[in-house]
Amino acid sequence: MTTPETAWQPFREPLRATLTRTVAIAIVVALIVSQSMHAPGLLPLLALLFLWPSFGGHWVDLSFLNWLRPRLSSSRPLQVAARLLVWFAGGTALAVGMLLTLIAYLATVGGQAGASSSWAKWWIPGVAFICIELVAHAALQLRGRPSFFDGQG
Repeated sequence: MTTPETAWQPFREPLRATLTRTVAIAIVVALIVSQSMHAPGLLPLLALLFLWPSFGGHWVDLSFLNWLRPRLSSSRPLQVAARLLVWFAGGTALAVGMLLTLIAYLATVGGQAGASSSWAKWWIPGVAFICIELVAHAALQLRGRPSFFDGQG
């Protein structure tokens, strides 16, 4: 637990480690999705799309850890609420990036976007990103590493 006197340590990781992990995640998820769709030809596009939540998600969390967290009170409820809000907003923004990437790809191959543009579901990617982050932080917690759950990571 943190106290008001606690100085947050910035999170640092070599870019190579970040790229290795996030690209591997994007490729594995793309492989699973392309196989489940019986469309192995979509693997490169899906990998590109899944880089948004894997690589982009790393930077969303890093922005909380290294920029916002040190500027907030060390109150645990405030820290939790702020992080969930950052994850929600970040997940929503990353979904917009995925959508724009898909639109750009379809424009280059002469395809049309078949996705429904219902604004009533705008919040779903934000909630999904929170769930993804909670699972990732549960894995960190199980490995004895700092995580969202212990208030240290």
